[in-house]
Amino acid sequence: MKKIVFLTGTRADYGKLKSLMKKIKQHNGYELSIFVTGMHMLSKYGSTHIEIEKDGFSEGIYKFINQHEGVGMDTVLSNTIMGFGNYIKEVKPDLIIIHGDRVEALAGATVGALNNVKVLHIEGGEVSGTIDESIRHAVTKFSHLHLVSNEQAKNRVIQLGEPEESIHIFGSPDLDVMFSNSLPELKDVKNHYDIPFEEYAVVMYHSVTTEVDLLSNKVKEFVDALVESNKNYIVIYPNNDEGSSIILNEYARLNCNDQFKIFPSIRFESFLTLLKNAEFIIGNSSAGIREASAYGVPSIDVGTRQSGRYENINTIISTHEEKDMLLNSINKTSIIERLPISHYGSGNSADIFIEILENGHIWESEQQKKFVTIDL
Repeated sequence: MKKIVFLTGTRADYGKLKSLMKKIKQHNGYELSIFVTGMHMLSKYGSTHIEIEKDGFSEGIYKFINQHEGVGMDTVLSNTIMGFGNYIKEVKPDLIIIHGDRVEALAGATVGALNNVKVLHIEGGEVSGTIDESIRHAVTKFSHLHLVSNEQAKNRVIQLGEPEESIHIFGSPDLDVMFSNSLPELKDVKNHYDIPFEEYAVVMYHSVTTEVDLLSNKVKEFVDALVESNKNYIVIYPNNDEGSSIILNEYARLNCNDQFKIFPSIRFESFLTLLKNAEFIIGNSSAGIREASAYGVPSIDVGTRQSGRYENINTIISTHEEKDMLLNSINKTSIIERLPISHYGSGNSADIFIEILENGHIWESEQQKKFVTIDL
């Protein structure tokens, strides 16, 4: 039996990994373990490790606190390397599975590579913006196997010197959940979260770590525009990156405004139901690119965080953190035709994932990586 460890550090990567974890749990040939850390362990962000256990993953779960308020990304990285390194020496997995571009993923890939354990990276080759993009590509170079969203991402991973046979296109696994029959009804989600709005938009705005010195003014303009628009908003906390406290301090002035409901976190399936029925989503989250476009929900992409990550998606409006520009974009959402479009698969990523694991090639592939030079 193969031992497989998933590492998850945020509500976002867990949403991408959940359907894959379920497949492993149901398979007789694999033993599932989950290393839970990062934002999951912070009460300020909703202690989302509880949701993982509620989803039926209480067995084989290991929780590790890798940070506290105000700790820098470098310290989070070193703490996670130490904790995860000790963990895999005890578990002795055959495969480590990580996602995306967070420092926890970089820690997982580093530990795997240095301990001669194969690492499978999900959604490499993406364009993230900020420091996240550098982290994502570094993770690619430490990883042995790559499950990417589309042909463009595959080409970028090849450009990074990875052998083509190590790269598999399988879409984006969050679409498995998006198009499943497991999403709750809108009325049930509103009741659970005490959301009184008939109509509403979703707000998800994160710090751009390479532009923190500009953030205070930008988020003020952003919040000013939301207030002046006179619409109802469901606001979800930013990631706990450097600068997140600046955003949260600005959100504090919304606490007494009845047109805003603010949440540290919302369960993934409930979030999808809210997004699917929203007037639009505004901010700089990848949810405004991937999930919103797959549902055909208008999206206002603010600032530089997602720059270069999308093209030819008519439901996305690109703008900057300037109040009048934002208000103009908000007004435009009402005339956008809600046409679903996705460049990230068709909702069967988990099935493709199992097929790839059952192919003996990934277990027989060489542990020693070699750079593949592209002829220019």
